[in-house]
Amino acid sequence: MKTFTLGASLLVLIIVVATYCQEAEAQVCRPSGNIRGRKPPPGECNQENDSDCCVEEKLYPVYRCSPTVSGNTKAVLTLNSFQKGGDGGGPSECDNQYHSDDIPVVALSTGWYGKGSRCLNDIIISANGKSVRAKVVDECDSTMGCDEDHDYQPPCNNNIVDASKAVWEALGVPHEQWGELDITWSDA
Repeated sequence: MKTFTLGASLLVLIIVVATYCQEAEAQVCRPSGNIRGRKPPPGECNQENDSDCCVEEKLYPVYRCSPTVSGNTKAVLTLNSFQKGGDGGGPSECDNQYHSDDIPVVALSTGWYGKGSRCLNDIIISANGKSVRAKVVDECDSTMGCDEDHDYQPPCNNNIVDASKAVWEALGVPHEQWGELDITWSDA
């Protein structure tokens, strides 16, 4: 009888561990496919802020998800202009408006953007011992890119907070270091 109880206990333990591992693995955001780069027509890829242009035939991963949001979510801060004519392309998704580089605004990767669920809400971005409050105005599309709608730029990674110059300035990052920065963020 003791052998059966020990065996049953071991079986229950194995099932619990396997279930936990599957749940933990399900929280990992993996690429959901690739898109093939197309060469932009001459003058059609705005490289302001050192933005990348798609490379013909290169495969770019796409993501429908982003890492789980917590009170201290790790991300990569990138630089974007939300002004008319800036490298952000057209007007912002949330309000169909352009925004001055002097105002702290951001675009979030597709999973974090959540089909607009964070539109016009503030987030808190922290780095360099400083924090700044910024308004979510756009999506940094992780599912598409390399086309006219995306200014012939590759899809975003799944962990991007794409920020205006005002955010970078508020975090005290020297101009020569603008481009990419490891940060944490949370909903305000």
